[in-house]
Amino acid sequence: MRVVLVDAGGTNIGSVRYALRRLGVETALTADAAAIRSADRVILPGVGAAGPGMARLHELGLVEVLRSLTQPVLGVCLGMQLLCAHLDEGNVEGLGLIPARVGHLVARAELRVPHMGWNTLRAVAPHPLLAGLEAGDQAYFVHSYVVPVGPWTLATAEYGEPFSAVVAHRNFFGMQFHPERSAKVGARLLGNFLRP
Repeated sequence: MRVVLVDAGGTNIGSVRYALRRLGVETALTADAAAIRSADRVILPGVGAAGPGMARLHELGLVEVLRSLTQPVLGVCLGMQLLCAHLDEGNVEGLGLIPARVGHLVARAELRVPHMGWNTLRAVAPHPLLAGLEAGDQAYFVHSYVVPVGPWTLATAEYGEPFSAVVAHRNFFGMQFHPERSAKVGARLLGNFLRP
């Protein structure tokens, strides 16, 4: 299986590659359109801000490439948000592959933003991507913006309000948390994504 990481400038690329290597999968880091189109699985990692993230994809000429993919594509953290239709952060249009608007996580007196740390995942729709996920399983989050719960939601987490932790629409998937930092739970979900 050929797995590529889109070289969109995310600072978590190294840790994602290492997590995949622990699963026995070597990955190519690339911004080459042909390499991305020919891959069996595509992962769009990302840490940072929405505006620069989309600007980088435009500069690389990858927006239409990503929109045209028919193989499974996984967005991680900011990468998941970039798959969406609109991002309130920077008021930018996303890739439009998941029909959701990414909004700001509402700050509350008892809850700091950004949301950083471990949080419980709750499956809300059966899906092979969630195989083996058990009640009480947790993942590691670092984010200030959220995808609301909607028909695309496979699993939620809660931080003042429920939000989408895992999403799917057609062949596009997203994990708001960092699977590469989420120990056995993250490894299991990454393995599910890679399973033929």
